[in-house]
Parts: sequence; structure tokens; C-alpha cells
Amino acid sequence: MSLRINETVPNFTAETNQGPIVFHDWIGDSWAILFSHPKDFTPVCTTEFGAVAQLKDEWEKRNTKVIGVSVDGVDDHNKWIGDIEKVGGADVGFPIIADDGLALSKAYDMLPADAYLPDGRTPADSATVRTVYIIGPDKKLKLSMTYPMTVGRNFGEILRALDALQTSETKGVATPANWQVGQDVIIPATVNNEDAKKKFGEFTTVLPYLRTTKVPG
Repeated sequence: MSLRINETVPNFTAETNQGPIVFHDWIGDSWAILFSHPKDFTPVCTTEFGAVAQLKDEWEKRNTKVIGVSVDGVDDHNKWIGDIEKVGGADVGFPIIADDGLALSKAYDMLPADAYLPDGRTPADSATVRTVYIIGPDKKLKLSMTYPMTVGRNFGEILRALDALQTSETKGVATPANWQVGQDVIIPATVNNEDAKKKFGEFTTVLPYLRTTKVPG
């Protein structure tokens, strides 16, 4: 069964290129982004890891830890990092999980329970392992995105989605399509006009069920 929004994500112990972790302990009081890949030394994934490395300061501003996962082992991860840093022009300071036994991939429903890695495997053998999970400090899944092998992920959009999630969780609002930090937000339909006035002050009624306001605070 697929992981659902607001479910607690599976905890696990894993080896990474930075040593062993227990996932929930590693998250701690931070937000976390787990992003997965079908194999090391693949072209699209190398550009993606580079893009994540470039955003180091942005993740830190948002109290967010990032962690990659690939179905290869630690030795391959350590060798691959040189390629990632060459392409991305930034240090890979985040850990990469070694999921060569597929335990994590199966627990997170990225691969079927009977999946295995044959000798001489190619990325096609683990092609579905191309998912982004944004996880809150409460260890619950807040958002997931799954991509095909041929389409590189837009980490600017993932950063935007993280901003929207953090704003909605801390301010009790929703965000409209294409929302960016600094733009107006939506007052939830469950809040009546009287309570909205008390909580948010002035607001604009676009439709009876669509009211916008500045981000409170």
C-alpha cells in the first residue's frame, strides 16, 4: 500500500557514505527531504544530486535536512560523489543511503515486495526508484512526487513546495497555484468571516469560498 499524506513514514536503520543512521533520529526536529535514484553513475541523477548540493544554504535556512538514496553501495557512492561535484560545482555535504538490499525502497513502496537486483543490473531494473518525499519534524509525510527516469526533477519547485508546506503548517493557511514567498495566501474555508477578521485582519473576498490575505505575522 502506498504511503499517504500525514502518515508517519517508516523508520529504518541504514548505512550511508557518512556512516550508519536511524532515520527518525537523523531527522530530529528538522524537516527532511528524501530523494531516491535508480543507480549511481547515471546521467540525470548526477545532475540532480549536483542541483541539491547547490542549494545547501537554502535547505539550512528552512531547517531542512536532505538525504539521497540509491540502490548501490557505499563504495560506489563515494566514487560517484566526485562526478556529482564536478557537474554541480558544489560539495556534496549530505548523506547518501546505500539501499543495495532494497529494504528502504520496498518499505517506501518504491519497488514491489518481490523486486530484486540481478547480476549486471541496469537502472531499468530499479526504474521506479525516482521519488521525492518531504517529511515534517513530526515524521509524517507532507508531500511526495514521483518522476520517470528521463525527466530531471526541478528542485526549485521542490524548494517552493517546501516553503508552501512550512507556511501552511505554521500559519494555518493554504497557498494558491504558483504561490511564492511574499504573495498572498488563502484563508481555509473552515474559518468563518468573523474568525478570519480576528485572526488575519483585512482580507479580500474573491468568491464566497475564496478569501485571500497577507501571511500573518
